[in-house]
Amino acid sequence: MSGSGTLTRADLAESVNRHVGLSRAEAAALVESILEHMSSALERGENVKISSFGTFVLRDKTQRMGRNPKTGVEVPIEPRRVLTFRASQTMRDRVASI
Repeated sequence: MSGSGTLTRADLAESVNRHVGLSRAEAAALVESILEHMSSALERGENVKISSFGTFVLRDKTQRMGRNPKTGVEVPIEPRRVLTFRASQTMRDRVASI
């Protein structure tokens, strides 16, 4: 993992390189392929579920009224699609035990 405490694509590729034995280029291509496949599924409106990890869920939010905190003026917030992540129970248990 990089020094910032954030797991990056390069870190994932390096881990695949070490554990699976693919070349660095092949490992990077594999990681890119997986992320592209997940992104494409989400673009098509499909949820992405990874067993023992979690689910990326698309939600459609309706229009609502919001308030500008600086001026107090009410403004409409347009309807939109948002991406959320729900961790599996296995992942929640692993994170809670840290």
